Amino acid sequence: MSAQNNTALKLYNEKCSQILKESEIRFAGIVDKDGKLIAGGFKEGITPYEGDETRLHLFLEFVSKATIRKEYDESLGPINYIAARRDKAVLISFPFPVTQILLLISAEPSANIENLAKKIVKIFTNVN
Repeated sequence: MSAQNNTALKLYNEKCSQILKESEIRFAGIVDKDGKLIAGGFKEGITPYEGDETRLHLFLEFVSKATIRKEYDESLGPINYIAARRDKAVLISFPFPVTQILLLISAEPSANIENLAKKIVKIFTNVN
């Protein structure tokens, strides 16, 4: 792995740790185009709802492919984020199109998606 990749992974882990400090966040991770988690993870003390590792991987792969798609970019503009509200969690994915990775967030079902998205964008665009 190159020094540039190591620096990027360190930065991604730091940003995910910062996101995990938000009370409603359960999971913050960077996923590659194959659905593999490369940085971040679950908040300490949180048990994943999806106990089956294979199903979790398939879900990550699905979200990765759905978020990075570009069919409507020309007419509607690129995807800023995709959000899904489920009974047990809110899921939000943010694409990083140039590197073909994405940030996947899982939060408590009571989370305000729009406010959460704004906080996450602020964390990832703040270069300190």
